[in-house]
Amino acid sequence: MSERLQAIFSSRVAHLPEVTRRLLLLAVLDGTGDLHVLRKATDAPDGLNDLSAAERARLVQVDFDTGRLSFRHPLTRSAIMELSTSAERRLAHRTLASLLPERSERRIRHLADSVVGPDDQVAALLDDVAYSTLRRGDAVGAITTLLHASELSGVGAERGRRLAEAAYLGANVTGDLRNVRALLDDARRADPEGPASLAAAVAAASQLLNWEGDIDTAHRLLVRSIEHHPQGLPGCEHALSEALRTLLLVCFFSGRIELWHSFDTAVSHLALPTADPLLFVLSSTFSDPARRALPALGQLDHLIGSLHLETDPTHIIKVAMSSSYVDRLPGCRSALGHVVEDGRRGGAVASSIEALFLLANDAFMTGQWDELKGCTEEGLQLCTTYNYRLLSCSGYYFDGMHAAVRGDEETARTLADKIYSWGAPRGLGALSAYASHIRAMSSLGNGDFYGAYQHLSRITTAGELGMYVPHELWLILDFVEASARSGRYEDATAHAEAVREAGLSNISPRLAMVTAGAKAMANPRILDRDSFEKAIETPGAERWSFDLARIQLAYGEGLRRLRANVEARKHLTAALSLFQRLGAQPWITRTASELRASGFPSKDVNVRGGQESLLTPQEREIAQLAATGMTNKQIAERMFLSPRTVATHLHNAFPKLNITSRAGLRDALAALPESSDITRAQ
Repeated sequence: MSERLQAIFSSRVAHLPEVTRRLLLLAVLDGTGDLHVLRKATDAPDGLNDLSAAERARLVQVDFDTGRLSFRHPLTRSAIMELSTSAERRLAHRTLASLLPERSERRIRHLADSVVGPDDQVAALLDDVAYSTLRRGDAVGAITTLLHASELSGVGAERGRRLAEAAYLGANVTGDLRNVRALLDDARRADPEGPASLAAAVAAASQLLNWEGDIDTAHRLLVRSIEHHPQGLPGCEHALSEALRTLLLVCFFSGRIELWHSFDTAVSHLALPTADPLLFVLSSTFSDPARRALPALGQLDHLIGSLHLETDPTHIIKVAMSSSYVDRLPGCRSALGHVVEDGRRGGAVASSIEALFLLANDAFMTGQWDELKGCTEEGLQLCTTYNYRLLSCSGYYFDGMHAAVRGDEETARTLADKIYSWGAPRGLGALSAYASHIRAMSSLGNGDFYGAYQHLSRITTAGELGMYVPHELWLILDFVEASARSGRYEDATAHAEAVREAGLSNISPRLAMVTAGAKAMANPRILDRDSFEKAIETPGAERWSFDLARIQLAYGEGLRRLRANVEARKHLTAALSLFQRLGAQPWITRTASELRASGFPSKDVNVRGGQESLLTPQEREIAQLAATGMTNKQIAERMFLSPRTVATHLHNAFPKLNITSRAGLRDALAALPESSDITRAQ
């Protein structure tokens, strides 16, 4: 039917006068529907009268009041293009280009479509357009434009560079790892003398890092290319920035100090605060935040404040990465959501994977654990589809931590083993740290403090904050608690003091709370009321609900040991309420046991958690909307979530409500208590 319909439209267009077809071709290629453009192109006062034949054939509608031309059916456009010759199309593009402002993007694109064979001048203009397109958030369009620019380039360095840049954008932004090798081969054929160009190095290193996990080869390739990259070379600023960002990731995942030295050397002569402020912030807050973050926080806060104006996915990801260890990810959530949506539409897929795991990071730290699961599931599915093996380990890490804190030991152990078995043989120290942290968190929940200490000692050393170990900023409470509760009071005290002396409390409210909490928890034999109170009263402490609940649990335990049972129950009940909301079953059990020991009536202590707990606030809201008959897509649009996340919440809610389908939602919700037993008991 479509072929027959196309033939009908082609026949109607073919019967039009030649001058009318020429006007319609200009309208199709212009794409704006602006009659003023067509009038200028005809260069005749009554030139638009030639559109009458197309109007009579009911192919177009011309509205002189609004100055617009519209096609009545999209197949008309196809027929016009099909019936035109390549020479006619080039002439039309050249005509349209002559009507547009000098160096405007539309003029350059028309010029590019009007030339035959190599044209280095137009290729250079199109090169600039590619990066303007990327900054607007259209990564796929940027790659297409770069490839077009490479086609217009003569054989040589510029053609090779543009093909290589398309390759690294594919690897780092659009998720097209599979085409990287073919594009790099084309680049080598175009420029046999330039195999070590910066753009080619970034593309090859990205593939080595993301696909094969070959840290050492990627590191050597990047360092050599950066060292030989001529400073101030026009048009290569983006490639240099991406090379340094990729080198940063190589060093981070390696977990080896000696590799970081080469990164510091590479950036030391670039005057980053002024030459590349974003790279300066990223290198300060992501490499060694305990020592370097403070001077960069002002710039980072400014960058976060302007994210609502940003469309470039690479810029958004860099800002969010800069925020991850200094607790500023909440300010990036909206921008990261836009990157995810772009990936769902087939745009910046690789950036979308990174955005999903950064959102999972924030969800874990801020206690939005049900949302975390939806982010990691979607991200891991994309990793599987596009073969991003290294990135998938970040998703496994947050899934593993989620399983550990909710008491799913088998899942936590399986994921930790999966991360370690892939990362350890490749020398990926960061992945070994991920695996050890998951195992330590499971041990802490079970009260196996000796085991937790052994796992954490593989990442951190008592009384020290290791250089280039940003992950240590997430381990402070874990290590102090494991040390103190396994009888290593000196280690716990030394570590708490090292954290205080490092001034981490100046980085974020969470680290201020954790600094005070670590000092209070370092020696359970002495109740440090002042430090406990300081931690609990930290402004915004409730945002970091899991850490806050653990500090309140420790405070209640200390008070109970002093037989201050009434005061102990106040903090224990507050901790239990938070743990129940999170579904942190091991900590629910520990807290409930302490409450009973404090003299709280057993019948008033609700120890339900995990899959048996009441709904989280978000699960309850989604279930209520689903009970009204709304679809997952409608709920997602209303709550600014993805349909996949909505489905995950409902999947988690059904067993809690003891139902198997939506049909039972209304009755189950009607029977649901408004609050937990422990809340009523207070």
